[in-house]
Amino acid sequence: MQKKLNKKQGERLTSSLPYLIALASGILMGLTVAPVGAWFLAWIALIPLWVLVVTSAKGKNQFPPAFLWGIGYHGVALFWITGIHPMTWLGVPWLPSLAITVFCWGFITVLGGVFVAIWAAVMVRLSEQKPWLRILIGTAVWCSLESLWSAGPLWWSSLAYTQSPHNLTIVHLGQLSGPNTVTAAIVAVNGLIAEAYINRLRIASRREDTKISSVSFAPLQFVNKYLATATGLLITLHLIGFILYSRPIAQPPEAALKVGIVQGNIPNRLLRSSEGFRRAQENYTSGYITLADQGVDAVLTPEGALPIFQRNLMATALVAAVKEKGVVAWIGAFGERGESYTISLFTFNSKGEIVSRYDKAKLVPLGEYIPFEKILGRIVQRLSPLDAHQVPGSANQLFDTPFGRAIASICYESAFPEQFRRQAAMGGQFILSSSNDAHYTAAMPFQHHAQDIMRAIETDRWSARATNTGYSAFVDPHGRTLWMSGYNTYETHAETIYRRQTQTLYVHWGDWLTPLLLISSGGYWLAKNRLITKVTND
Repeated sequence: MQKKLNKKQGERLTSSLPYLIALASGILMGLTVAPVGAWFLAWIALIPLWVLVVTSAKGKNQFPPAFLWGIGYHGVALFWITGIHPMTWLGVPWLPSLAITVFCWGFITVLGGVFVAIWAAVMVRLSEQKPWLRILIGTAVWCSLESLWSAGPLWWSSLAYTQSPHNLTIVHLGQLSGPNTVTAAIVAVNGLIAEAYINRLRIASRREDTKISSVSFAPLQFVNKYLATATGLLITLHLIGFILYSRPIAQPPEAALKVGIVQGNIPNRLLRSSEGFRRAQENYTSGYITLADQGVDAVLTPEGALPIFQRNLMATALVAAVKEKGVVAWIGAFGERGESYTISLFTFNSKGEIVSRYDKAKLVPLGEYIPFEKILGRIVQRLSPLDAHQVPGSANQLFDTPFGRAIASICYESAFPEQFRRQAAMGGQFILSSSNDAHYTAAMPFQHHAQDIMRAIETDRWSARATNTGYSAFVDPHGRTLWMSGYNTYETHAETIYRRQTQTLYVHWGDWLTPLLLISSGGYWLAKNRLITKVTND
């Protein structure tokens, strides 16, 4: 009886092993980003899933492991979402706040699992194909799915951002065809190593079936070819990145722009109170005056630095200081559009007049608007300090300033490279990133900083990043952080950045690599099938 129980337990363990391996490897991929930052794991964390999907029999049993891998990766990488709880400062009771938090985190995690399961479904159909074709199609499909996902409202955890900010050499591949270049590199290297292991398993299986005591040298060479290619590809890609990283950055004096940043450190729980507004006025006004006295050309404030409507901005102490000091200011506040409002960044010239405005175009689902509001509006409350209805800005905005055209980004938009690419292609000369990450733990703003680093590299632009509670920073076009603030601290800092008009391949052509991978892999697959069909018919 005991033997039967032990046998059943062993069978259960064996049957559950693929699921445990897939989940564990997904978690390893999740550890590549903040707060752990083990970026090197990205180059091996996909191998177990690739092997499981290709070597197992075709059928539904392929999809749960892939789904669990996605759950592990996105669940760990995006665990910072749970930092929005409790939302009692927004008037949301503790228990509903917990429910909303779990739903937000769970939904995006499940979506990530579905994404990986779709990729696995394609790979299952390729299990009998040549390894090189699997690698090519597997890479193309993964990049295509990331592109499709990033075109929607929910996007953050590309495989590419696992390398930022620690492996800036490989992140420079983003200058060629955007973040999908880095994603393709990670998937291809993982695939090559996985195929080497799969081939070794199949050689061992054939040896056992034919009862051969040794394996000839040729098959082992075939196995090593994949490992050698993986090593060569990894080294080559890093060399290309290093060449791009090593290019000198021109810093002509006429292009210099001394920018000051004020990190006001106003907790979100105070945003709706008179005390919070008083502190915001005091901190940002005093910070502006301090920086103006240091001789800066302009001052950047965070998203919603003054949580009031545009019509009330002119009466604030901060705008009065701008009129007095004559230094340009970019002030985060709320714009108006009919009965609705926008999260906006306003340019105040040296006379204290508004000369341009950028409205946040990518809003956070549930956080800033309610998807399917007619259905969910009565269930989910808007997580906003204002009672009005928030709307997104236009997708094709340009942000002109007294110093030339800027690339503007407000908070969540840092995750969408196309926003930056389009503005750079239209003449944006430097990046102004204005954010409020005060809802979350320190892991989130560090990931946010990593996203901004990628955007600076991809567009070859200097970047100034102002946040409410951290991390504010200055980044050069090579992604090097020149200065970073503390977390939950009040700080001011000035740094000289330079306006640039260069255009990387990515800025000029967009993501050309993903269509190229799809066309080449699809064309090869069709040609191969036609050849097989022709030979069979003959």
